[in-house]
Order: sequence, then C-alpha cells, then structure tokens
Amino acid sequence: MAEQQNRRDRRDDRRETETPEFADRLVAINRVSKTVKGGKRFGFAALVVVGDQRGRVGFGKGKAKEVPEAIRKATEQAKRSLVRVPLKDARTLHHDIEGRHGAGKVVMRTAVAGTGIIAGGPMRAVFEMLGVQDVVAKSLGSSNPYNMIRATIDGLKQESSPRQVAQRRGKKVGDILKKPDAEVVEA
Repeated sequence: MAEQQNRRDRRDDRRETETPEFADRLVAINRVSKTVKGGKRFGFAALVVVGDQRGRVGFGKGKAKEVPEAIRKATEQAKRSLVRVPLKDARTLHHDIEGRHGAGKVVMRTAVAGTGIIAGGPMRAVFEMLGVQDVVAKSLGSSNPYNMIRATIDGLKQESSPRQVAQRRGKKVGDILKKPDAEVVEA
C-alpha cells in the first residue's frame, strides 16, 4: 500500500514540474449553438498557443460544453504539437519568411534590438510564447485566427539557422556568414 502511495506521489511531482515550463495564451473562444427540441445547446471552441519562451511553440484547439474544459483540451493538444524554431541571439528571426495556410498569408521580418513585437492579435500571441522580442509581421489575406496561427507556424517551420544551412551544404558557419564586401577588400 505504501509503495502505491509513493508511486502516486512521484507521478504528481512530475506533473507539477512539467507545467511551469510552458506559458499559454488564449487566442479565441467561439460559442456555437445547436438547436434541439427543447431549445438551444451551447458549446465552446477554444484556440490556445503554448510555448516555453525559449524557441518552442505550439497551438491547439479544443471543444467542450464548458469554457474551462475547452481551454484545457486545447492546451493539451498544443503541448503535443510543439515545434522548435531557431532564434538569432534568442530575440529575433534569422531571416525574413512567408507562411501560408488556406487564404491566410503572413510575412515575418527580422528586426533590430528594441523594435519590439509589431504584429496583430494571433500572430503576437505566437511570437510572445516563442520568446521573440523583436519582429515585424504583417497578415495578408484571411483574418481568421485559426488560419493566421497556422500560417505563422508554417512560416516559422521554414526558419533555418546558419548552423543548419552550413551543415546541409557541408561548409563551415564562417563561410556561410562571410560578407561579400570582405572578399573584395582581401582581393
């Protein structure tokens, strides 16, 4: 009996240590109704973005009869769909990128230190949970929060660091980052 109690305690400890690792942001709640014989039945759909603010981000959606249950389901799904994004100096993107999903199109650009997050609603939530501090982003096309978040994450998946590019091309990071002007001066 004592052994089972110890096992439960260990399991509870793991849950407690796992939770603070991630921050979450509720992006949208949608109330839907179904008309039945006795009246209307309401349901809720929640859209949540989760991230560790150090380069990992994910999103999830959940549906339930009550709002807290829908948010809990969305958070669980978001934690399962985390993607890692390489950040430059742990504050901005390495290069400009475009993301698409359906009619949603987003453009994300790197920014100098002190710029802040210049992005609208759902995109801002993704960048804050990702840990980006300086970025300029614009949403073109759909303003649907689901499509905007999917397009943003699609673009972030295309992000590659100089180390990844160098490894793929079989070169050194210094060769990738070398400025063309420096070669002219040496010659």
